[in-house]
Amino acid sequence: MRRSSSSDSGKNGVATALLELEGGGKRKWLEMIIDSKESKEQILYSMPLVLTNVCYYLIPLVSVMFAGHLGQLQLAGSTLANSWAYVTGFAFMLGLSGALETLCGQGYGAKLYNMMGIYLQASCIISFFFSIIISIIWWFTEPILNFLDQNPEISKEAASFLRYLIPGIFAFGTIQNILRYLQTQSVVWPTVVCSLVPLLLHFGLNYVLVYCTPLGLSGAALATSITLWISVIMLLLYVNYSKDCEHTWSGFSKESIHHVASNLKLALPSAAMVCLEYWAFEILVLLAGLFPNSEITTSLIAMCVNTEAIAFNFTYGLSAAASTRVSNELGAGRPNEAKHAMGVTLKLSVMLTAIILLALGFGHDAWSGFFSDSTDIMHSFASMTPFVCISIFLDSIQGILSAVCRGCGWQHLAVYINLATFYLIGMPIACLLAFKFDMYVKGLWIGIICGLAAQNGSLFLITRLQNWTAIGLSPDADQERSTLV
Repeated sequence: MRRSSSSDSGKNGVATALLELEGGGKRKWLEMIIDSKESKEQILYSMPLVLTNVCYYLIPLVSVMFAGHLGQLQLAGSTLANSWAYVTGFAFMLGLSGALETLCGQGYGAKLYNMMGIYLQASCIISFFFSIIISIIWWFTEPILNFLDQNPEISKEAASFLRYLIPGIFAFGTIQNILRYLQTQSVVWPTVVCSLVPLLLHFGLNYVLVYCTPLGLSGAALATSITLWISVIMLLLYVNYSKDCEHTWSGFSKESIHHVASNLKLALPSAAMVCLEYWAFEILVLLAGLFPNSEITTSLIAMCVNTEAIAFNFTYGLSAAASTRVSNELGAGRPNEAKHAMGVTLKLSVMLTAIILLALGFGHDAWSGFFSDSTDIMHSFASMTPFVCISIFLDSIQGILSAVCRGCGWQHLAVYINLATFYLIGMPIACLLAFKFDMYVKGLWIGIICGLAAQNGSLFLITRLQNWTAIGLSPDADQERSTLV
């Protein structure tokens, strides 16, 4: 019995050793593919940012849904107004805040905490100035849309909607600046609360203003403006009283005025980066209206664009993680760690996108059913799915590479790339295939795929060939300078 027991214990010991060896081998194999520690940090960082982004994306969309129940004309007017608001305002404000991804990100890495509040205030001054310009454009939306040969009745409803949305553009710019300021410090979960709570209140506000007051359609827009300002107040209270920001926020300072010019040098290219790509997809919708049977082609291309946008929202958190990790490491003088963080984010993005593409590939009929009950449109979307999957994959990669450019302060280079790849490569190919070779919607989308592919290749070359530098961040410097780290 003793021999048997000894033998069994020996076998168990060998088995345990083998299992440990196998487990260790799996861990080593996994580490060879991706840095698990870095991956875990980035995933935990990106998840709340995805939730925050989705909440802010839904706020104007919910207002459109409430307005749509007032009638077909109100639905068309609010939809047109929402698209016009993104094209002329929201996308631009989102881009302007990209300057803080460089300034606050590298400043935090360099432990120049006192400068982060200064940069935030400078960005808010810039956003306020451009909000005034956007407000003027929105106030005169009706004659602009009529000049663009839009339906006069729909244009009138859209103009009415946008005038009550004007206070919202000031709030939206402030929100984006505060979000960048917080995310560069890896303070992300509070932003979920400051976006989710206003979103929940937004449903009640819409119901009261749309159905319980004579405002109607305008009430839906006013609800969006009020909700965004509620979010601003919550974020400001958090920044002012939270211990997370006690080292980076010391109150309002006149010194921020001296940093507006240097901030603007990064903010304008950042805005151009976002707008050039966003406008390219919107142009596709306009071009689809020129085809025979334009009702179907316009609906189809709009479905593809919306699918692309929704998929990008899921990978947005990873792009923010890439920007923050890269800028923090560069600010701390660790360019090799910044490159390593970018590599991990790219791998995570590929994995996440693969899941999205599998879901879309197997469930494209169910997905298209959310947009339309028309069998013709559903069949057409099924034939477009492979092309949409390719563009989603490319868009997820460029999202990471563009974020790296913002983290490094290479916005000016990315602007030239976006301009050339989308408008000198993508759009000409799209028009040629769509109109000359009668490929219609497929031709348009193949053109945008070519633009995305060229964009990815160009951005990748930048990350390989450029010196990874940190901009000179000095409390006494009014201008930014490039220094090799």
